[in-house]
Amino acid sequence: MKKDCRVYDRNFKEKAVLLGYEIGLTKGARKLGINPPLMTRWRQEFVEFGTTSFCGRGNWRLNPKQTEFSKLKRKLKNELKELELKLEIFKNASKYTSEGKLTIYDFIKNHSEKYTITKMCKVLGTDKTTFDKWKSQAISPRQRRVNLLQKEITSIFYEYKELYGGAKIAAELQSRGVKIKTGQVCVHMRKLGLVSKIRRNYRLKTNSLNSPYKFPNILNQQFTFEEPSKAWISDIARIQTSNGFLFLTIIMDLYDRKIIGWNLSNGLTINETTMPAWEMAVKNRQPEKGLIFHSDRGIQYANKIFSHKLDHYKFIRRSMSRIGNHSDNAVSESFFKSFKSELVNLNMLLTRKQMQEKIIEYFENRQ
Repeated sequence: MKKDCRVYDRNFKEKAVLLGYEIGLTKGARKLGINPPLMTRWRQEFVEFGTTSFCGRGNWRLNPKQTEFSKLKRKLKNELKELELKLEIFKNASKYTSEGKLTIYDFIKNHSEKYTITKMCKVLGTDKTTFDKWKSQAISPRQRRVNLLQKEITSIFYEYKELYGGAKIAAELQSRGVKIKTGQVCVHMRKLGLVSKIRRNYRLKTNSLNSPYKFPNILNQQFTFEEPSKAWISDIARIQTSNGFLFLTIIMDLYDRKIIGWNLSNGLTINETTMPAWEMAVKNRQPEKGLIFHSDRGIQYANKIFSHKLDHYKFIRRSMSRIGNHSDNAVSESFFKSFKSELVNLNMLLTRKQMQEKIIEYFENRQ
């Protein structure tokens, strides 16, 4: 059927619609000499918009006030559709919002084909950049939940001045809606190297020399060496900020007291502390045969993963501070004392981001 290209004004369209109501669409179209589908479309528009219909081509008789009213009506209709969409998203995501950010991220990811990511992030109060970063991480959802849980445990541990043990931290997490048992918290605390001050005195009485990953002190407070890569020492310091703690891991060569490896992290896992600091150290300075690597007996050093990493070099000798003897770490403690006095403002706590920037600048200027 040949398409009807004639142009009809608004008055003609209205009369055609009314005629269609009187004698029927098909008869009315035949009488006017137009295609029935065209009559059907005019009727649909008239039913939806009434007297503001037919604003397009051929509508020479619609005054500006009517045009403005038509635009406003369509705008309100679009806004209503937008509100209905937001309500639908929020309703479908409501059971996830109380379970934390990770479950919200999972909802957004799983519904990206039905709704736009931008729209879901806006409705659920989530930053799209943060979501994109989460999505790009090459780790499983389970590992992401573990990482978030460990951050929560670390935050609670330091929030309560290192006094809370596994039972109290588990109770605090449960009060925040996290389903977890005391035993699970204790496992995470061991991995993070978090030990309650109340338990520390008891731990000092235990004999740690029986552990295959703890070693005697062979450095024996000899802190002066005439050649590089004869003795490296490592330690971890906690740095307070206005929104939590940062943890700085360093490796120092006792030859020139230069920091050859370091890493700044939000947590105390091995992969956030000793491992990246060691990788930087061996990249900056080649370890030599007979190198002594000295540290405390913290879980970040006395563990299978880090020990196997050092054992790979065959010629590295391990040394650890004696129980309760702080003089064994005098050099690293002296460095941290000077470091904090230079960077930490006693009158005003910096945010984590501000402190990170200052620390990075501090080390970059000493390369």
